[in-house]
Amino acid sequence: MSAQPALFEIEPSLRVPTRVGASRVTARRVKQILTKATGMVSGFDFTLNPYIGCSFGCAYCYAAFFQPDEAKAADWGNWVEVKENAVALVSQERRLAGAHVYVGSVTDPYQPLEKQTRLMRSLLEVMSELGPQPRLVVQTRSPIATRDIDLFQRFTHFKLNMSVTTDSDDVRKRYEPGCASIERRLAAVQRLSEAGIDVCLSLSPLLPVKDVESFAECIRASGARSAWVGYFHPGTRRFASGTRPNALTLAREDGWGFESYLDTVSQLRKLLPGMLTKSND
Repeated sequence: MSAQPALFEIEPSLRVPTRVGASRVTARRVKQILTKATGMVSGFDFTLNPYIGCSFGCAYCYAAFFQPDEAKAADWGNWVEVKENAVALVSQERRLAGAHVYVGSVTDPYQPLEKQTRLMRSLLEVMSELGPQPRLVVQTRSPIATRDIDLFQRFTHFKLNMSVTTDSDDVRKRYEPGCASIERRLAAVQRLSEAGIDVCLSLSPLLPVKDVESFAECIRASGARSAWVGYFHPGTRRFASGTRPNALTLAREDGWGFESYLDTVSQLRKLLPGMLTKSND
């Protein structure tokens, strides 16, 4: 029998494992939980991230560009820090009331660690009691989000963006080996949609698509109300959003460039009239 990972108590309801899969986990106290929204999410008031780092470690993840520690940036995907005082900060944060908040701008709030910490769930519980409630958009690629449907339903204004970047699990394994299968994500979208949750599919960055017509049908059948699409965005300077070099290498190997991306998007627009946008708000 394999040994269970050690856990340690931080706050009464927060349990933090020392490892999740291959990723090291530590706890960290932070001074603030809200960050002024800028760049791609400038249409929001604030961003909120319960974790620093992400164990998914997707090949293209732009979040590593915002990590000031170069060693940690290079080791992205192999470590996560839990914001141990996040619930206390949210409880005291007056700016949250009525604010438009993007959750998960540089981490996935439903990465595997969330199963044990339940930190995102605790944050939702607190925010749902605020008056007026914040208007939330939650970004994830994890079916774990379906666990919190009951809390999503408490919010008057709530949207969940589910990343579904390809139709092929073979492609997914090349770029997102640590993530749930495309099939499981689409099943989660259907479950969320059936529960009345406003779900938007995030086809960004769009990876190689094997069968565009079949992909469009899966998107339509998922029940998602909308979808937005984007291409890789190579960064040119430190702390600027960009695609990690490994993903660009994989894309070249797959013959996936901007022209093939545009062609696929053109086909999807015809098959999904009025559904596809280039917006994340």
